[in-house]
Amino acid sequence: MAQIKIYGLKEKLNPIKQELSNIIHSCVVEAFEYPVEKRFHRFFPLEREDFYFPEERSDAYTVIEISIFEGRSISAKKNLMNLLYQQINEVLEIRTIDLEITIFETPKHNWGIRGVPGDELVLNYKVEL
Repeated sequence: MAQIKIYGLKEKLNPIKQELSNIIHSCVVEAFEYPVEKRFHRFFPLEREDFYFPEERSDAYTVIEISIFEGRSISAKKNLMNLLYQQINEVLEIRTIDLEITIFETPKHNWGIRGVPGDELVLNYKVEL
């Protein structure tokens, strides 16, 4: 399971939402061997007065928070981050200094999905990789 939240300035984030979602999803699919049909993205376009960040960041500053079941290896998580930095920079020209990524891992039993705790859920993909 991967739930993804994306934050940025409204005027910069809104025009790129679909393309950014496609990039994020393709990177998750590749790095985590994740099913293509499983996309859970939520965008939070913020007004300038609601989004404070350091002066050395540009208006393209974007924060990506990824919540996942625990179990992926450090190398799988680093691979995901590297893919995201590379693809987002290459396709959307967002500088790496303007992109921050956080991965939050929690035990499956801390998730409630389709009416059951996550550790009772039958998945069609691997978590331990």
